[in-house]
Amino acid sequence: MTYDVSIDGKRYRLELSRAEGGWDCRLDGRTVHIDAVLARRDVLSVIVDGKAHEIKRERTATNTYLSVGSARYLAELRDPRSLRDRRDGAGDEQGPQKLIASMPGKVVRVLAQPNSEVEVGEGVIVVEAMKMQNEIKSPKKGRVRNILTSVGATVNAGDVLAIVE
Repeated sequence: MTYDVSIDGKRYRLELSRAEGGWDCRLDGRTVHIDAVLARRDVLSVIVDGKAHEIKRERTATNTYLSVGSARYLAELRDPRSLRDRRDGAGDEQGPQKLIASMPGKVVRVLAQPNSEVEVGEGVIVVEAMKMQNEIKSPKKGRVRNILTSVGATVNAGDVLAIVE
């Protein structure tokens, strides 16, 4: 599973995979083995490198916070496979935005070229998965800065396919 995580405004890429005795957590390219148990609602007990931590989640009407000890962090989690996460706030992003493969598949068409202008929701790349074609759309109005794949390429869920600025 791959997630885009923001902690106090700093963005990270988080990849989780089941491993013997817990999870392998790859954060921005660095892998750490963790053991995690949901201790009670909104409280996660985690062991990282032999150290135990308790992570508490607090939700307000507009934000989610994570507390570790006395430190409190504003947290945002986006699952690139989630349609809701891709739709929420479409078009209001600031700065360059990554177009991410929502599932493993094969690139069958590239609809936009580098430096071309795109509108919110306009198709940029088409990925075929399980004999279905999925159009990867622009999250914002802008210019395609880079296409990071090509027709015929195999992609995995979470792979960055293009960048729109």
